Amino acid sequence: MAVHVTQTIHRKSLHDEIVARLRTMIEDGTLQPGQKVPEQALAGQMGISRTPLREALKTLGAEGLLVLRPNRGAVVAVLTEAEIGELFPIIGALEALAAELACATASAEDIAALRDLHETMRAEHARGDEVAYRRTNRTFHARLVDLADNGALRDYYEQLHRRIHAARFILSKAPADWDRAVAEHERIVCALEARDAQSAGQLLREHLSVTAADAMRRALERSRAEE
Repeated sequence: MAVHVTQTIHRKSLHDEIVARLRTMIEDGTLQPGQKVPEQALAGQMGISRTPLREALKTLGAEGLLVLRPNRGAVVAVLTEAEIGELFPIIGALEALAAELACATASAEDIAALRDLHETMRAEHARGDEVAYRRTNRTFHARLVDLADNGALRDYYEQLHRRIHAARFILSKAPADWDRAVAEHERIVCALEARDAQSAGQLLREHLSVTAADAMRRALERSRAEE
């Protein structure tokens, strides 16, 4: 798979910039789960040597986004069924708490902006634009966590979410799963608009539980295909 980077790096904080670039490539699917990181190609396209690139790979390895294999390079991490089963309930609990807090702290304008994002997703779903939908969906959930106005919650969420991002937002959905997700988002937004913290929290837990089941099914299918 060819990987292309459009800009070389000039910023002073070279390490942080490389890490950010690579993290984005993993999160947007440019580097796919299970893919070997093409070190030489990336170093050339970024205009850097392989030494700072490898330091950045170590950082992403520590975050769980990459698997570092001695003398064989780095590979984008693939979540196992066990990891999905462990991580998704935690993310679900964090998003549920965020929704409950948002019911008390978010302004009417904040919730209206979340409604606008949902309506954008509905339009993307209607025209079958799954790439745009996944991007807006990421923004929707990140914005929801922001509305909780709790820095510690946001930090924990972002740290864990990087690990499950590919399993949650990159893989394509079956039509029925996509329809269901849109309907679930509608109920979540309605609960937020009603300031119904209990319902909003429960709906987020259920939403992430269904997403986890879907991700586990796909992980099982992938492992069987590799046998």
